[in-house]
Amino acid sequence: MTKQIIFAITLLITFGVFFYTIRRIVSFFKFTRPAFPIKDFGKRINVMLSVAFGQTKIFRRPVIGLFHALVFWGFCIIIFGSIEMVIDGLTGSDKVLKILGPVYNILMASGDIFALIVAVSIIIFLSRRLFFHIKRFEGIEMKKRSHTDANISLSLILLLMLSLMAMNIGYLGCQRIADGSTSGIYPVGRLLITFLPGLSADKFKYIYEAAWWCHILLIFLFANYLPYSKHFHVFMSIPNVFLSRLDPLGKLPNMDNITKEVKLMLDPDTAFAAPAAEVPPERFGVKDAEDASWKNYFDSLACTECGRCTSVCPANITGKKLSPRKVIMDLRARMKVKGPLMVKNGRDFNDNHSLLRDYISEEELWACTTCNACAKECPININHPTLIVDMRRYLVMEEASAPGELKAMFNNIENNGAPWQYSAEDRLLWAKDLELKIH
Repeated sequence: MTKQIIFAITLLITFGVFFYTIRRIVSFFKFTRPAFPIKDFGKRINVMLSVAFGQTKIFRRPVIGLFHALVFWGFCIIIFGSIEMVIDGLTGSDKVLKILGPVYNILMASGDIFALIVAVSIIIFLSRRLFFHIKRFEGIEMKKRSHTDANISLSLILLLMLSLMAMNIGYLGCQRIADGSTSGIYPVGRLLITFLPGLSADKFKYIYEAAWWCHILLIFLFANYLPYSKHFHVFMSIPNVFLSRLDPLGKLPNMDNITKEVKLMLDPDTAFAAPAAEVPPERFGVKDAEDASWKNYFDSLACTECGRCTSVCPANITGKKLSPRKVIMDLRARMKVKGPLMVKNGRDFNDNHSLLRDYISEEELWACTTCNACAKECPININHPTLIVDMRRYLVMEEASAPGELKAMFNNIENNGAPWQYSAEDRLLWAKDLELKIH
């Protein structure tokens, strides 16, 4: 009974801290702008099954992608064992899900095997980060804190897998000495227990209890560390893929406020009507975090900081300052600073800083070719160009700020109805002296 009380208190504290953190993050969404309507659920489910659960984009880098996919699939299986531990901890039962029969045997065997696979994969990931220079893990946005955070998260996962294997070994040892019967099948545990000959039932029981508490407390700690870590994508990646923008990558969304004004001007019934009551003008484009859409902010929370986007960006490859990963990370960082201030003081609060220029420079934005390589490569379907283009729209429409070549093109469109510097009457002069044979 004491164990149940301690477990219940620990679980309550875990949920309390977790939901406080999530509520704080969710409160920032009310300051963002609307995005696209959520529909086509069948198509969204197919995308989620393919990209999130099937890990199809990860396999573009087949070797390391396979290890990452194995870790993901392993978590999907092991979570059933974690749910069982919570039920056991609250009720005082042992292996409560054994009522599932053959299905339980499959789940436990898969979880036991995946614990070893995930542990090996994590050791490979840690080794790559600590001992190898992986170019896409570097960049101006990848501060020391980012690398430390990644190492802490990977270390916690490794400890989770080691404690799970130790728990299975302890359980098998206890049952083997007691009556030889076990609930579930543990192939890796049966192999590893051969390295511990001669241990008594009491020692195996101690291993089991210590590993059980270590594993469940690590789960609680990890769950509350994740929202402050780049590994928040453990929670966010699947819903982010489900909420993917379904339009073709090359299609840029129109600005609703501009579309509305154009339609009003083209409508004879409203074009010459008396002006409606004045309302505060809505800012064009994105200047600060609150101007971004909720989906842009959701993308920033789901970002894994893997660097696949930046590694394929032609602007970045050719030495320009643009890093699509940095743009997404900067939005998250800006909202982390300004979000609490807006919660306290309202959406119109101004701290004399902004996402544009204080975090992201004009040079970065204009380096983007909108080729969408970053969005195509992202393993969780983050769409970087929509945010970049919206920040450009602010520069052009609010500040008339753009590179000289673009300004010349805008002037030509305004004066000549085309991007070229010739009037409509002179546009075919290039063909005046050509001798064309007409058949």
